[in-house]
Amino acid sequence: MTTTPRDSAFVRACRGLPAPHTPVWFMRQAGRSLPEYRKIREGIGMLDSCRRPDLVTEITLQPVRRHGVDAAILFSDIVVPLAAAGVSLDIVAGTGPVIASPIRSAADLAQLGRPVDVGFVGEAVRLLVAELGPTPLIGFAGAPFTLASYLIEGGPSKNYLRTKAMMYGDPDLWHELLGRLATITLEFLRVQAAAGVSAVQLFDSWAGALSQADYRRFVLPHSAAVLSGLAEFDIPRIHFGVGTSVLLGAMGEAGADVVGVDWRTPLSTATHQIGPDRAVQGNLDPAVLFAPWPAVEAEALRVLAEGRAAPGHVFNLGHGVLPDTDPDVLTRLVDLIHRS
Repeated sequence: MTTTPRDSAFVRACRGLPAPHTPVWFMRQAGRSLPEYRKIREGIGMLDSCRRPDLVTEITLQPVRRHGVDAAILFSDIVVPLAAAGVSLDIVAGTGPVIASPIRSAADLAQLGRPVDVGFVGEAVRLLVAELGPTPLIGFAGAPFTLASYLIEGGPSKNYLRTKAMMYGDPDLWHELLGRLATITLEFLRVQAAAGVSAVQLFDSWAGALSQADYRRFVLPHSAAVLSGLAEFDIPRIHFGVGTSVLLGAMGEAGADVVGVDWRTPLSTATHQIGPDRAVQGNLDPAVLFAPWPAVEAEALRVLAEGRAAPGHVFNLGHGVLPDTDPDVLTRLVDLIHRS
């Protein structure tokens, strides 16, 4: 019987150790796909929700209760530490983070200080660890490149034109910005680790916009600073991005114990790129969940088979749960993975 999170199937798989079953959790498992989430969030803004430990605790627990997943992930947002560091921003429904004064010059860096108070995050983690018992809690943060893209573009982007213009045109400013973001991100994750999370996931959601050469030159050193800064806590570190097929090996080199893989690359292929020393996470296409159950089952079993090439496999989607996903399908999928 599992008695602590460290003994759990999730943590064991992250470490490449034998596990009683393939563990499963879902990115964005706490969110708009759940009616109980929509109800509890009525009339409460996203940033306000992330700053209320009682609300964070309830929302984080909802998918664990409903689906029986093997890990919870802290309900938060990647821009929470930016707001704590003094950046004026809002999370606009249907759009995402919107930055009031984008960073485009050295003078603009003045708005980016150090996180003044993220104690609410530590409090939420402590509440959750007490509630979850043997179920692991995953902490998370946005990686420096993805945070930089929001700060420079002013919001979500398709082409990252201003981001890449700074990266190529003013590399000194670029590295100064990402260095500051690495410090902010590391502090945010250290608060979570000190409060008791069992693992962390660093989301570099938009790193897939880069070539491998540019990733290694402009991004990898800053992500490595974050991941290496957590080594003393001895918890698994997961690194994930979208469209990162050519970057998987480099993302592992940044210091990840587990590399998250989106749905575009078979896990067996990804394992060859990442190497035999790291576990993998993924990677069912979230859109598959809208197909009839026999198709969902067949695709899930394919992912499981491909994951056996890795020293450890954590089953997940290849990106987040889509808002219109039927929660019952997720519950049924968890049961399938546990039985297979």
